[in-house]
Amino acid sequence: MATISSGINLDANLMNLKAIDVKNVRPEINNLLVDKEKIMFAFQTIRDQVIFTNNRIFVANVKGISGKKIAYFSYPYSKIQYYGIETAGFLDIDSELIIAFSNGAMLQFDFKSNVDIKAINSLISGYIL
Repeated sequence: MATISSGINLDANLMNLKAIDVKNVRPEINNLLVDKEKIMFAFQTIRDQVIFTNNRIFVANVKGISGKKIAYFSYPYSKIQYYGIETAGFLDIDSELIIAFSNGAMLQFDFKSNVDIKAINSLISGYIL
């Protein structure tokens, strides 16, 4: 299956996503949301962010040394075919979210061990089931 290149894959593998407060989401993200769209969870690597809203998963990928160029990716829940989570363990201390879309493409995020991956599971389930 094809892998979606969100540009965050390298960062996510080296520096797993950590939870951040919704008020720390990049300010321009709010201008990209549609009416009644609400941010539910937000995560960040060093510069990139992954935002879960009530409609989609939003990725902000900061590019280049200066960080002035940013790529934004939107992954609507309505296009998810299936997904899976892997919880953190004793030696493998990160958790993972793997999403497969109806076109066969896949997306993977790695989270720090203190992220409540089960809450993300519940959020996605609530919108796709």
